[in-house]
Amino acid sequence: MNRFEQITQREGTRSVKWDLVKQMYKDEDVLPMWVADMDFQTPEAVKEAIQKRTEHGIFGYTWPDEEVKTTIKSWLHKRHQWEVKSPWITYSPGVIPSLHMIIQSLTEIGDHVLIQTPVYPPFYSVVKDHGRHIVKNPLKLEGTRYEIDFEDFEQKIKDHNVQTFILCNPHNPVGRVWTKSELTRMKDICIKHGVTIVSDEIHADLVLNGHRHVPIASLSEEASEQTITCLSPTKTFNLAGLQASYLVTENEKFRQKLEKQFKNQGMLMLNTLGLTAMEAAYRDGEEWLEELLTTLEANRDYVIDRFEQENRHIRVFPAEGTYLLWLDCRSLGLSNEELKTFMREQAKVGLNDGASFGEEGEGFMRMNIAAPRPIVEDGTNRILEAVQKLDKAKV
Repeated sequence: MNRFEQITQREGTRSVKWDLVKQMYKDEDVLPMWVADMDFQTPEAVKEAIQKRTEHGIFGYTWPDEEVKTTIKSWLHKRHQWEVKSPWITYSPGVIPSLHMIIQSLTEIGDHVLIQTPVYPPFYSVVKDHGRHIVKNPLKLEGTRYEIDFEDFEQKIKDHNVQTFILCNPHNPVGRVWTKSELTRMKDICIKHGVTIVSDEIHADLVLNGHRHVPIASLSEEASEQTITCLSPTKTFNLAGLQASYLVTENEKFRQKLEKQFKNQGMLMLNTLGLTAMEAAYRDGEEWLEELLTTLEANRDYVIDRFEQENRHIRVFPAEGTYLLWLDCRSLGLSNEELKTFMREQAKVGLNDGASFGEEGEGFMRMNIAAPRPIVEDGTNRILEAVQKLDKAKV
């Protein structure tokens, strides 16, 4: 049995994904395929590094020295051909805290912030919670692929005097990995109008076959100066509970404002074990990651094939990146509330409600396939059987 076939019991570990099922879905028999963490154990190298660190027995204040930055820089260069310098890196407990810090330190109350919808729910809250206004550039659905409406993108920037754009790449939930051409066009528009680019690239390492992640900041010197990139090994190596991430920006003024905001909030250092895990993952986790990507591709293709062959209602979008599948359920003819009830009570699968990603996601669901194949098969079977019963009930 390879490491991605092993099923690890997660109930009773205070797992958000598994131990909150009853609270979230009102039923213990619901199979959780929602929140974005994986049901795979982290690499052995990470476990060994954490074990070695715990054996020391003292967990005092921990300083991330230059070796950690060297490991990060090496990873970004090898995986994404991006040359980053040590001073550009600022540590953070997570990408969401980073987004809050960016909005608070680099924008003013009343400012307008552009996002591309449907999109990860915190993109809305980090703007609204601080008295800023959301401007939406809805993605265009072309068949089973989302595209950027560039005319709308630039017009919204001009109409609302947008100063900040939050990019999601790879995109959660629609699974697009934006191409170099698409990124260049967005970058050019932002530079033309003086718009700061905040790029959430937490899924950067989870790019599937035939696609390549391009950090938008790597496109040009101007892009590097105008961009703040949010990154973390937590999605890649299933380390979310250890809370370790970082920001990259060449712009010294941005960096000074951000570091002041982190200091004002008392966020002065990383978790000792999070730092240990990040360094070990980036130093020794590449072989594990390659096996993971092969597993995710196989799971994605399995789900797509099953849905294409055995149902006529739900379309599964072929994700280019992430381990999240976007399901178009509109053909079922259910309202959004009915759809949530159907998945919860009839299919007994816990998915993310598409409407939580914005009104453009109504009628859609998000499915997490980062799990051993038997779990993915179980979830797929449950949904398909429920759809077949619904079809028979309509006859």
